[in-house]
Amino acid sequence: MAATLPSNLLASPSSPEWMNKADNAWQLVSATLVGLQSVPGLIILYGGAVKKKWAVNSAFMSLYAFACVFFCWIAWGYRMSFGDNLLPFWGKAAVALDEKYLLDPAFSGMFPNATMVYFQCVFAAITLILIAGALLGRMNFYAWMLFVPLWLTFSYTFTAFSIWSPNGFLFKLGIIDYSGGYVIHLSSGVAGFTAAYWVGPRLNKDRERFPPNNILLMLAGAGLLWMGWTGFNGGDPYSVGIDSSLAVLNTHACTATSLLTWVILDVIFFRKPSVIGAVQGMITGLVCITPAAGVVQGWAAILMGILSGSIPWFTMMVVHKRSKLLQKVDDTMAVLHTHAIAGSLGGVLSGLFAVPKLNFLFYGSYNKYVGLFYGLQMGIGRTG
Repeated sequence: MAATLPSNLLASPSSPEWMNKADNAWQLVSATLVGLQSVPGLIILYGGAVKKKWAVNSAFMSLYAFACVFFCWIAWGYRMSFGDNLLPFWGKAAVALDEKYLLDPAFSGMFPNATMVYFQCVFAAITLILIAGALLGRMNFYAWMLFVPLWLTFSYTFTAFSIWSPNGFLFKLGIIDYSGGYVIHLSSGVAGFTAAYWVGPRLNKDRERFPPNNILLMLAGAGLLWMGWTGFNGGDPYSVGIDSSLAVLNTHACTATSLLTWVILDVIFFRKPSVIGAVQGMITGLVCITPAAGVVQGWAAILMGILSGSIPWFTMMVVHKRSKLLQKVDDTMAVLHTHAIAGSLGGVLSGLFAVPKLNFLFYGSYNKYVGLFYGLQMGIGRTG
């Protein structure tokens, strides 16, 4: 059969039989799209969203985190997150630099470890940069330089291994987290809020009035974040198949619905739309659909957009203003609401709406990964 294949599809030393060229190409493109969300996406968004005196510091925090995570990831982080078991929730530390290891097949998909290391690295990097959003306007840069490698090593690797690694105990239990609702957004939201508590608030004059120094620049960064999410969710099936297409469509449908819902609520209750509110609604939509993108139907994505544009809006605009604890913590970019709450919401809704057939495409199992509503219909009576 090999003799009948076009010459560009024949196996060669640089393209072994087990590798799918199309999947490998899409995975590299997806990883680069996710990387662009951070560099320059969040660099531009943070730099435009804060006061002018904090713009360079805020942008530099993102740039440093991306570089630092990349070094730590290939030196020890990737193998701790996706390598051999050390504990049920943690892998053994080891380098991902050796040619023999990097050119072998990845733990999933038809492409080499080198591609998977790159793809997972940009996910780890954006998680740290999201945490930075809670600390903008007063974080000492030297402290940030230490925080990034420590949190990556002792927090991110735990959740990534537990939920995403085939050896992780939560993965084996059947938790549904398609692309990081828990691993990235819940963890970064909680970590950012906690860090903001310990770092302390900005000066009162900065906290009371903290207008963006460049709204157009902020919108440009937000746009890169939105479009980059195509790779964020579209790359997680580890193949360029129908599940990837569905994930991309669901991502943008949910995000658009969430943004519109947030803007409508602003108009109804505050009598005017807010461009910052629109960006917040966009982010909550992206975050909410992330754990569900490839395992729910389009109607569920729309419903998730309505909920992600309204529930975090309520917690930010109503609950936050009435809670002394929440007001005490100076969460600059509101990552608790946009990431922790929206990510948790998406995780819960994934457990309700996940379709058995779509879960089979992603996880390879019909009965283990089933949303509650479908499980009750099938007589299983258990959540994903």
